[in-house]
Amino acid sequence: MLDEFLSLPRVAYFSMEIALRNEIPTYAGGLGVLAGDTLRSAADLHLPLVGVTLVSRAGYFHQEIDSGGHQIEREETWDPARWAQRLDAKVAVRIEDRPVWVSVWLYAIESRMDGNTPVLLLDTDLPENRADDRLITHHLYGGDEVYRLKQEMVLGLGGVRILRALGFEISAYHMNEGHSALLAVELLRHFAYPAEDLRPGEALYDLPRVRDLCRFTTHTPVEAGHDRFSYDLVKRLFASTVYGYDDRKPPVPGQPGAQHGPIDFSVLTSLGGAGELNMTRFALNVSDFINGVAKRHAEISSKMYPGYQVRAITNGVHPYTWSAASFRELYDRFVPGWCHEPELLVRVHGIPDASLLEAHAKAKQALIDKVRALTGVTLQANVATLGFARRMTAYKRPDLLFTDIARLRSIAREHPMQIVLSGKAHSRDEEGKRLIARLHEHARELEGSIAVVYLPDYDMDLALLMVSGADVWLNTPLPPLEASGTSGMKAAFNGVPSLSQLDGWWVEGCIEGVTGWAIEGAGTLYEKLAHTVLPLYYGSGGDPGGWVRMMKAAIGTNAAYFNSHRMMRRYATEAYLR
Repeated sequence: MLDEFLSLPRVAYFSMEIALRNEIPTYAGGLGVLAGDTLRSAADLHLPLVGVTLVSRAGYFHQEIDSGGHQIEREETWDPARWAQRLDAKVAVRIEDRPVWVSVWLYAIESRMDGNTPVLLLDTDLPENRADDRLITHHLYGGDEVYRLKQEMVLGLGGVRILRALGFEISAYHMNEGHSALLAVELLRHFAYPAEDLRPGEALYDLPRVRDLCRFTTHTPVEAGHDRFSYDLVKRLFASTVYGYDDRKPPVPGQPGAQHGPIDFSVLTSLGGAGELNMTRFALNVSDFINGVAKRHAEISSKMYPGYQVRAITNGVHPYTWSAASFRELYDRFVPGWCHEPELLVRVHGIPDASLLEAHAKAKQALIDKVRALTGVTLQANVATLGFARRMTAYKRPDLLFTDIARLRSIAREHPMQIVLSGKAHSRDEEGKRLIARLHEHARELEGSIAVVYLPDYDMDLALLMVSGADVWLNTPLPPLEASGTSGMKAAFNGVPSLSQLDGWWVEGCIEGVTGWAIEGAGTLYEKLAHTVLPLYYGSGGDPGGWVRMMKAAIGTNAAYFNSHRMMRRYATEAYLR
């Protein structure tokens, strides 16, 4: 099976997490879902990529909610043998001066359009390794900084070595966030200058050649959100992989083994920062193409990192994956070819209103059925449903809607609403966990006036039910902390307009009163719910056809553009073909 992927050069797409499918818990949230959509679109468009990630045998975590609304984390293991093929290749990565052996599984993303994309899942759970080393590739974002750096060494160093061992010819290395930046260390070790090419004072390593191979997508507009490791820890874990801080001797250029010898420690400090190894700065310094994931995010990143050219390629979502079954059928009937050319959805205005409303009614009923199964609460099909689901953390402001409970009740007396919430907080994010408990308190406060449900264990399947079954999609991040956001894009594929803070992608996607509405805090949120959004939904504002026009505009304007096919065509022409 591997041979079919070795016939032409490929772009190696490195990501700590990739959402391959709902049954494989190798993703935590938006970063992983984006990575999955990237590779799914590559398969659809027959773009030659190969994904590289960790197997994450213990997954992220399975979320339970107790009677008090408190998150409980349970291990969510999976068996790679069920979904992937183990390949006959092993490489060693030296960690603390011992070899840690890395094996690999192959998972193929298969497209409905006869394309496929290979994904390599790196695995250290081997009998050759020490007990603690066998667990390096178990927990996604688990453990302390020692564990995390070991994971990033396996991903970056081990990933490049596995690609070589398997016979892949790589034309470019694309780092999806800074977790995989250490791949450049392996490339620098490989591209050492021959002795005869060196002049006095020249560096030992061909940094321009490495930069020519590397692409970097940054996702985090907050300096504190980037991985950092102390150099004391780096020295300890890298041990004989680096030299220059003790009596070790550098490799001699031109002699056998020089390309695979230790790397000068000063190279790490010069590229990663003097005080600590900042993985984002390291990635910036080893890449000749850098991009943010929305226009505003690129502007913010350019200010955070002056001196670097940060381009903007706004995120998108995979058309087929994020369209509910009823909408797939609708588009197949009225917009043939939409899966390959989602820009054809601009023709949505040719779809009969009744057919569009019927497709939404089916998606909404599917959500109502799931809510009943998970919570015992029966939502009403004829009541406006607000959806909110994402990682539960402070800057996402999931409780903004509940700032003024009395005001919310007052709005609901005039125009009934029901609210569906979901999302996980990172196991070490105590404020995020408190927010989940607070949302449950608000649900109890509103009982009898507004139905509020919180669906546990948010995953890809639940996400699709919510973005397609809601009537309005809510997003309330604290600007400018939302790099992009993609849940509103998914909603758009299902004719669901957004009511969102102007940040991330919504700065580009919002046409006020056409594709949705912009808010600036709780005040405008309540004003627009009371006087614009809900009256339009119920047809009480004197515009009975207004709501279906909003649905069509969300599809024909936003879904037609904010999709991963457009995103990947831009990566191909601007980042890969250089």
